[in-house]
Order: sequence, then structure tokens, then C-alpha cells
Amino acid sequence: MTKKTSSFNIYKRLLKYVIPYFKFFIISIFGFIIVAIAQPLFAELIKLIIDTIEHGNKTDHKYLPAYIMGLVMFRSVGTFFGNYFLAKVSVNVVHKLRQQVFNHYTELSTTYFDAQNSGHLISLITYNVAEVTRAVTDSVKIFVREGLTAIGLLAYLLWLNWELTLIFFAIAPFIAIIVIKVGKKLRSLSKNVQDSMGDMTHITSELVVGNRVVKCFGGSAYEIERFKQSSLFNKRQSQKVALVSAIQNPIMQLLVASALSGLVFLALSMMDAASTGEFVAYLLAAFMVPRPIQLLTRANNDIQKGIAAASDIFATLDVPPELDLGTIRKSKGKGVLQFENLSFSYPGSSKLALKNINLSIQSGQTVAIVGASGSGKTTLTNLIPRFYDYSTGRILLDGVEINQYTLKTLREQIALVTQNITLFNDSVFNNIAYGVLSDTTEADVLKAADDAYATEFIQSMAKGMQTDIGEHGIQLSGGQRQRLAIARALLKNAPLLILDEATSALDTHSERYIQQALEHVMAHRTTIVIAHRLSTIEKADVILVMKAGEIIERGTHTELLAKNAAYAKLHAIQFSV
Repeated sequence: MTKKTSSFNIYKRLLKYVIPYFKFFIISIFGFIIVAIAQPLFAELIKLIIDTIEHGNKTDHKYLPAYIMGLVMFRSVGTFFGNYFLAKVSVNVVHKLRQQVFNHYTELSTTYFDAQNSGHLISLITYNVAEVTRAVTDSVKIFVREGLTAIGLLAYLLWLNWELTLIFFAIAPFIAIIVIKVGKKLRSLSKNVQDSMGDMTHITSELVVGNRVVKCFGGSAYEIERFKQSSLFNKRQSQKVALVSAIQNPIMQLLVASALSGLVFLALSMMDAASTGEFVAYLLAAFMVPRPIQLLTRANNDIQKGIAAASDIFATLDVPPELDLGTIRKSKGKGVLQFENLSFSYPGSSKLALKNINLSIQSGQTVAIVGASGSGKTTLTNLIPRFYDYSTGRILLDGVEINQYTLKTLREQIALVTQNITLFNDSVFNNIAYGVLSDTTEADVLKAADDAYATEFIQSMAKGMQTDIGEHGIQLSGGQRQRLAIARALLKNAPLLILDEATSALDTHSERYIQQALEHVMAHRTTIVIAHRLSTIEKADVILVMKAGEIIERGTHTELLAKNAAYAKLHAIQFSV
């Protein structure tokens, strides 16, 4: 596929977003047709005024004010309908496109997000959509309005003197060549500008989120330099865009001015039989032609930028969503979990993160997983809710392979608390009763908060459950954030509970109370606990020790200590004084 064909297809796809608002679009075009008709009528008005003065016709004097007022009102009505109804199309297209991109983000796989730059993903919805909208609506407005205006003026010139006007057409091929050449260059440069905007958004986002780390580790100078380089690249590319656009306009104006100069010279000899009004009207209309041509050129530049922005948006929209071929939709199960000959490696890596895992977990059992960082503990639990898809072996939930469930059904049966807590810029209540839990009664939310030992600090807050906790729960301590996440998981009341370092940010006092609450809830559901602190898992039914993606030991706390192997060594290290 050629670049030209590709650009045409992208723009054609963009215009499909206008179709639902076609009525508004037609009304706006009708308005711009009125504006286009009004332009040559202004030249005709000048002709009428001059001829009236020259011939001294007092009858025509009476109608000139009405003609002027009528023409201005006629053009004003066209301008209103054109601008207002196209603006309605524009805001609807922006909303629809942004919503579509955002909705698609919610359907994409964890693997996709792992491979992407978050700044670029945010920039797609902010910067790129704005560029696309300008191409689909504002530029179309200029093309319709100024294109029809140019056609109207040229038709008027042909009507006044067609031989002379045909000479004016001689510059048209040169203008077309310039527009095509400049358009290709602008599309390439605009793509670079959009990429650099994504980089700057990403760097800024990291600074805002990680400002404490930046300050503590003296990273300000590094971050300033990183942003400076990104901004400099954006500046250089933007300057190139401005340079190409700036060069284009003078060349266009020079071509048109040359044609107009020749036109004036020829008009003086070829329109000797014309009246003064006709001669002036012809020259006035001819001098009005360059402006719509210049605006059409500028609109083409915006379209090229929009096409570059749209190519990134459509590339993202064309990424297939999470694979969901499951057909089983059923209510909560018992939480029986089996791993059979399971091996897994991350996309793009040849190294196995998990090797031949075989494990059977009964309903209501608590299984603890320990091991050094990178041993595969979190990877194993990430496969259960299908954040990643395995290719070797099987995972069965209640006797059914997990990929046979729909993703919605599978994840309804799992509650998850991770070490990296995710909270939202919302109230305490809405963070606990999040998503599918939003219809939960207040009494149940309070019970979950109480079980997670969060009631005490919630009651001390200004608005209690309705207190906003800030972005990422910034107004809470690490332990408080973790307790809200635990409350959310308890409220879900799923048959399978996964706790990945869920108590790591808690002090000893808080941890003791939460352990009691967790022991109460764990008795009624299957629980997988990943823990570094071995004191928290001594009562687990089974403890697994992992190393380099393999299970090297399994048994109860007492059994593993008696073996005096890997688990016993970990225990000795933690409890040695």
C-alpha cells in the first residue's frame, strides 16, 4: 500500500465519525454555500455602486442601502449556520473518538500495557484526538467554505470575461504541486511532534507520581534534563513544521501575485469595452481569489497533521482486545484450583518464568508461596485471572480450564490484593465498593472495612467514608491504603482470594489484627498467600517454596522445618537475632 493510498484510507475512516451527525453537517455546508455565494455578490455590489455613480441613476440609489443590508444579513445567516452546526459535529466527534479510545484501553491485555509508554497512551486521548478533530471538522469547514468561495469567484470571473480568466488558471498546476510536496513533508514532521508530546507527557507523569523518590534521591537535575531533551526535540520538530508552512505561503502568494500582475496588465487591454464598474468588479474578484486559496493550503496542512495523528489512534484501536473465547458463564464456584504441567514465559522472552508446575488446591485451603524475588511467585498468581495467557499445561478452576470461562465470569470468582495498591481519586466508600461492588449496601461496606481493621482511621477522617483520598490515595499512609485494598477484596466475597504481599506495608500492631480478620475470612474460601514474612503464614495448610520458576519444596510449616532444607534456612535467617 502506498503512502498516498494509506493517507486517503485513513482520512476516509476519519470521515465515518461524521456520518452519525450528517444532518448537522449538511446544514453547515448549506450555510457555507451561502457564504460562498455572498463573496462574488460583494464584487457585484461594488460594480453596481460604481456604475450607479457613473451614470447618475437616482432610482438605483434608493435600492443600494437595502442591497447592502440584505447581502450582509444573507452572509451572516450563512456564517451562523455553517459555524454553529459544524461545531456541533466537532464536539460530538471529539467525544466519540476519545470515548472509543478509552473504552478500547479497558479491553486491551496486560501484555499490551506492559509494552507501551503510558505517556503516549495518554497523549492519544488528549493531543492526537485534538489534531484529528481539527482535520475532520475545522479543515473540512475551510475546504467547503473557501473551496466554494473560490469556485464562486472564478465562476463570476468567467461570467465577466472568460478569455481573461482562462489565463489566470495557468498557475493552478504549480499550486497543486506545492500543496502535494508540502503535505507529505508536514505529515512526517507532525508524526515526530506527536511522538515527542507522548514522551513529555510520560516524563511529566513519572515526575508527578514519583516526586518523593525524585526529591529523596536527588533526581531533579536528571528529570529536568530528560524533560529538556524531550521538549527540545518537540521544539525542533515544531519549528520545522512552522518553517515548511511559512515557506509554502509566500511561494503561493508569489505565484498568485504574478498571475494577478499579469491579469491587471491584460485586463487594461482586453476590457477596454467594459464599464468602469465591470472593470473594477473583475479586478476586485480576482484579488479576492488568493485568500481562499491560501486558507485551503493551510487546511491541507492541518489535514496532514490530522492524518499523522489518526494513524497512531487507529493503530491502537486495531490492536485486538484480550482473547476471550470462553463460553462458560456460571455463578460462584468452590475455589478448587489445579495446575497441571504448567510452564510459562513472558512475551518476547525465551526464558521460562515458570517450569512444569503441578499443584492441587482444595476448596477452603490456604496455600502460602515463599521464595526469593524473581522466583515466579507473582507470575503464578497472575496467570489465574488470565492477566497473561499460558501456552503449556493447564490451570483448572472447579474442574474447568480457566480459558473456557468468559473473562468476566473467571474474574468474578477471584479477589486480589497486591503489594502495589491501586486506589482512585475518589471517596473511601467508592474505593472499597469499586466496580461491580458499587451496588453493595453501606452496612456491608462498613463490615468489610471493620474486618480489614480500617474503621478506626476512617472514622477519624473529616467526612468518614465520604472523604476523598486523593490521587493514588496520596492522603493515606501505606498501611491505610493496604487496609482499604484488603477491605475491597473482602467485600467481593469471591471463592478465591489472592494476597500478594497484602500485609507488607502494615506495622506489627495492625498486622496482628488483620491476620486475625484474614484467618476468619480465609476459613470460608480458597486463599493463595505470597509472603516474605514467614510469621504470617505459619498456619497455612500448605507452604510452597519456589526457586527459579519451580516448586522445590512443599508441606506444612512444621513439616518443612523438620526437613531442614530451603524453607528452614529462610526461617532461620528471618528469626535469627
